[in-house]
Amino acid sequence: MCTKVLIVGGAGEMGQWFARFLMRQNYAVSITDIDPTAKEVAKKLGAGFVEDASETAVDFDIVLVSVPIDVTEEVIRSIAPQMRAGSLLMDITSIKKGPMEAMKKAPKGIELIGTHPMFGPMAPDLRRQTVILVPVQGRSEHWLPNIRELFEENGAHVEILTAEEHDQIMAIVQGLTHFAYIAIGVTLNTLNFEVRESRRFMSPVYEIMVDFMGRILAQNPHLYAMIQMNPEVKNVHNAFIAQCKDLAKDIEKGDVERFVRSMRSAAAHFGDTEAALKRSDKLINVNIAELDELAQSVGIERGLRHLYSGAVHVGIVEQVTPSHIILKMRGRRTKLKIENIQLLSTDELLQWKIDNLRHHRRDISVALPEKVQPDVIVRIISGIDGVVSAEEIDTYKIKKGCSSITFRIVILGDKKPKEVQGAVEELLKGIGGEIR
Repeated sequence: MCTKVLIVGGAGEMGQWFARFLMRQNYAVSITDIDPTAKEVAKKLGAGFVEDASETAVDFDIVLVSVPIDVTEEVIRSIAPQMRAGSLLMDITSIKKGPMEAMKKAPKGIELIGTHPMFGPMAPDLRRQTVILVPVQGRSEHWLPNIRELFEENGAHVEILTAEEHDQIMAIVQGLTHFAYIAIGVTLNTLNFEVRESRRFMSPVYEIMVDFMGRILAQNPHLYAMIQMNPEVKNVHNAFIAQCKDLAKDIEKGDVERFVRSMRSAAAHFGDTEAALKRSDKLINVNIAELDELAQSVGIERGLRHLYSGAVHVGIVEQVTPSHIILKMRGRRTKLKIENIQLLSTDELLQWKIDNLRHHRRDISVALPEKVQPDVIVRIISGIDGVVSAEEIDTYKIKKGCSSITFRIVILGDKKPKEVQGAVEELLKGIGGEIR
């Protein structure tokens, strides 16, 4: 029997992510949401839709709360009393103390696990992602092993924390990190500094910093404001701002020695800076390697996937600069920003063509000795350039020791079918066949 899951806030981006993920694991998922498009979202997802969660919560094995942080506790308080004993209540918010306190007021018999997925809705799957679980002791013994296994079997790294530990760590991991990047973005805005123009002069480190800053600025500002409301963040902000002022004072006074001491002390506290250098070099070199490969592709057909639209552009590379690439596609030229594209590998481009082009189909009949094995020939034909697939569709005996075999081949849409068919026929002749 399928485990039934209700996602409260299921029309939101993370709610939809979990709906798709859980359905792939054969959970029976329904969503509920105040969003007026929620019913349509459920239909697109292939999930059930619940109009009133308070009336139907009793029917579900798991209720997962995926709503904005500032209303999470209210939603938990309203839905928990409607759940049945033995069921599981979860949330996926970025702050844990408040939501967990609200969960603990749920009726006895309901199990409670706070959850914090350390990724966003753009993640394709759970591989190499971190999920933090905050189980309530004495009220999670049945469901905790199952939920942990669910995440780990799909490639996630799972950490178990208390609510207090979670919020203290997140004050740095999210609170400080987001605050620093957003502050840089606000500063550039205040200075009226042209970020786009600055890319002409950027170093690899500046490029990565600007991209990460832009990534955070592109997110939901209400969500990021709520993450800053973590009570543990205040002390972190105060320490950060104090250190910024101290460093600025050192520079203002020209106290190079004190600045150097501060930087060296921070490096010693950081620990293995050499490993950090190597990891960041790897990140930098990935960008450089892709640009080099693009530069070496002038005059060659390549496929480029747009990172935001998902559209794939296929054409001959005409020109590559540090900021743009010009692709000739069906007689017209398309200019694309390097920062917005991902280079497809040869195998990825081939797969895209197989999935998206209209292909040609040809049937080839050949007389061959009876002793030949058609399945072996099919495998050989399938390896010919331009052949998408091959199959044996008809065989009958012509005369003693000789059979007529008809092979059906599918030829890649952008190949010349006559040339590919000719290559297949030459192969068949080469093994003693006579084309009929």
